[in-house]
Amino acid sequence: MWTLSGFADEISPELDVQCRVLRELGVGHVEFRSAWDTNVLDLDDVELELVRETLSRNELAVSSIGSPIGKIGVRDDFEEHLLRLDRALHVAKVLAAPYIRIFSFFLPAADDPAAHRDEVLRRMTRIAERATGHGVILLHENEKSIYGDTPERCLDVVESVGSPSLRLAWDAANFVQCGVRPYTDGYRLLRPHVEYVQIKDAIMKTGEVVPAGHGDGEVAETVRALREDGFDGFFSLEPHLIAAGPMGGFSGPQLYGVAHRAFTDLLTNEGIDYR
Repeated sequence: MWTLSGFADEISPELDVQCRVLRELGVGHVEFRSAWDTNVLDLDDVELELVRETLSRNELAVSSIGSPIGKIGVRDDFEEHLLRLDRALHVAKVLAAPYIRIFSFFLPAADDPAAHRDEVLRRMTRIAERATGHGVILLHENEKSIYGDTPERCLDVVESVGSPSLRLAWDAANFVQCGVRPYTDGYRLLRPHVEYVQIKDAIMKTGEVVPAGHGDGEVAETVRALREDGFDGFFSLEPHLIAAGPMGGFSGPQLYGVAHRAFTDLLTNEGIDYR
């Protein structure tokens, strides 16, 4: 049985509204990224405890911390950024999250990614080393315009770092926006390292984000293959149906429900149980 989660800050900046809508949809987990228009890593300890209490009261567990670690330029200050990772590790402990989402650094638009490979791998190795022993797995997401935005470079990151603390989060829409056919071009290459799946879809021609199964993200094909491979993990809704940006997106309660129904209908049509 597969487990649904989601970026509830796409519903509302208000934590109580996030919780209410998730419970109405029957979703029991949240990928926690922000509340009250404040990123999870910028919440102080009092606010973080309020988050923990509110989620617990609403019987919501945290599937992953939706951190922005690695969402800086490859030439930006890295030592300072490592302190953000320390905060992410603390937040994951407080919220009992088994995963932390990370990225592999934005590259200058005109540069050959190969020119930055050594620096990216140096940084990613230090990040993985810093997380070792904290009881958490880092999930590299294939965000557009970072080093690891294509299947080949995602594989390069995870295999070159070679740490059990680093795995992959699969985002079909991000691949589409990079001109990649996710299942066709990337599934067999990356499947051994895929730990977590984020649910959004996109149209290749325009890059527009759409509900799962309505774009070119080959979501149905990927879901079938994951079932055949015995995948047992989280599927996290990240709809981006109203707004999308480098640090997140927004959908609102109604469109979040549309995104949820699109994916759950797809699972039902495929005969896949979920919770």
